[in-house]
Amino acid sequence: MSELRDLLRRPFPAAPTETEALLGALHRNRRTFAWKTGGLDAAAMRVTVGPSTVTLGGLVKHLAFVEDHYFTHQLFGRAYPSVWSPMQENENWEWTSAAEDSPEELRALWLEAVARSEAAVDEALAQSGFDQPLAISNWTEVPNLRRVVVDLIEEYARHTGHADLIRESIDGLVGEDAP
Repeated sequence: MSELRDLLRRPFPAAPTETEALLGALHRNRRTFAWKTGGLDAAAMRVTVGPSTVTLGGLVKHLAFVEDHYFTHQLFGRAYPSVWSPMQENENWEWTSAAEDSPEELRALWLEAVARSEAAVDEALAQSGFDQPLAISNWTEVPNLRRVVVDLIEEYARHTGHADLIRESIDGLVGEDAP
């Protein structure tokens, strides 16, 4: 998945199964986030609002990391992709380094992380369904895939709200669902 068109609208039934509901909501949040952060130049990706230091570029890079953290690393215990190795020296690297990346690099990074996540989720669903436990967790009770998907829906919803405010300040783009 390297193109935004890969995030085209997917069917989301009115009376979905658990799988359709959870993955449909996550996909819809990803699509809306892609819409709010897409089609901008490098300067726009570095815009902040008010006293916040959050940028669209930082949000894109952060959510790429979150995808890999939960679905590549924690779900199956796999190593992080090499792009995340600078985080060993700076835990906020994804936020601060995004200003150095082009919009195209950021979008590709995020879409590649989403593709890895979708493949990992498909693999887990085939093995154990949403009851698949995380291989790596620092919780007392080990969370399962169901919990992680719900957490990712929340993560996207929160950060899409940030992106919505920043994007509106750039060019007035508003709305709830990508065209």
